[in-house]
Amino acid sequence: MSELETLQALDRAALDGLIGGSLLTTQEWSVASLDTVRAVARALAELDRRGIRTPLCPDQLAWAVFFDQSTRTKSAWAGAAARLGMQPVIVDGSSTQVSHGETAVETGAMLGMNAHAMGIRHDLILGEGNAFIRDVKTGIDDYLAATDDPRKVPVVNLQCDVDHPTQTMADLLWLEEKFGRLADRRITVSWAYSPSYAKPLSVPQGLITLLTRFGAHVTLAHPPGYQLTDEAMTAADDNAAGGGSFRVVDDMDEAFADAEIVYPKSWGAYDLMVERISANAAGDTAELARIEQRALDRNADHTDWICDERQMARTARGDALYMHCLPADIGAEVSPAVMDRHKVNVARQANWKVYMVMALLAAAKVPDLAGALTRIEENARFNEETK
Repeated sequence: MSELETLQALDRAALDGLIGGSLLTTQEWSVASLDTVRAVARALAELDRRGIRTPLCPDQLAWAVFFDQSTRTKSAWAGAAARLGMQPVIVDGSSTQVSHGETAVETGAMLGMNAHAMGIRHDLILGEGNAFIRDVKTGIDDYLAATDDPRKVPVVNLQCDVDHPTQTMADLLWLEEKFGRLADRRITVSWAYSPSYAKPLSVPQGLITLLTRFGAHVTLAHPPGYQLTDEAMTAADDNAAGGGSFRVVDDMDEAFADAEIVYPKSWGAYDLMVERISANAAGDTAELARIEQRALDRNADHTDWICDERQMARTARGDALYMHCLPADIGAEVSPAVMDRHKVNVARQANWKVYMVMALLAAAKVPDLAGALTRIEENARFNEETK
């Protein structure tokens, strides 16, 4: 059965349930809804790879505001919007009026006047990013309600302090392409050394909370002091009760032993990430710089946490799948040889994010999506046959 046929076979109510939906964290979505949106992503990927255009949302504006740097997520948002016939509008968060005191609710109301979809990245400060995204959504929804505007404006979390849902859902799609169902697969999410900057906690948190919902045996590894939030750990434990497992170790060798999939990635020491909160609230840029340097100094105590040939040899059959959300610090997080061996794999992993964003936007905005895609495919096939 093709991916499009799989989508057609879905319960219409499952697709209709995604109309107007916003993805703020994967934990808030049911497994059924996560399954449905991945089916949409696979159908869109199949059509795109066959060269069939899917302009389902013509002449609509897909706004995205980035308060942190990005390459892959920006390009995925722009590519997804363009493939759907939308016009992507990408804004640097520092250019908004937020820095001058405008609230997130007010920003949402202003952007809601024009936006047909909204993506936001706000990931550097614990306790701030996800709350900001929710407030923007409130501003958009309140504006639409106050003006009797029937538009659906889905809000997509493009990475916050809590989760990076488009990334982890793309990761899940890539794993399913490689392995099929994740049940009983052994996956290691490991801290790795980075000399570049204290990276957010959201990717490892998103991975441990998502992958445990699909029956995987997930190991989280990190040096002492690099723990994740209590909320993420509790969710991972609870999710694993459905058939997988979740454990935490403080030894990279132990974590890599017999793993089938490894995801070594750096993130900031927890206590220093907490220290950022008050310094940021006070606007103390000098203190933020000092905290950042202390974070890098702390990282330098663990330069042996690198995904290299020795570690990969410890994995299942010495041939685990290497994953990374990119960009990886080559020579620090991962050795050049390991990255070179898996460079096509991580590129294919990254490419799934385009289709994940497409699926979120299309499912939120297009009634009878399965029927619309079927008609597009049938028209393309007819045109090809009558050439």
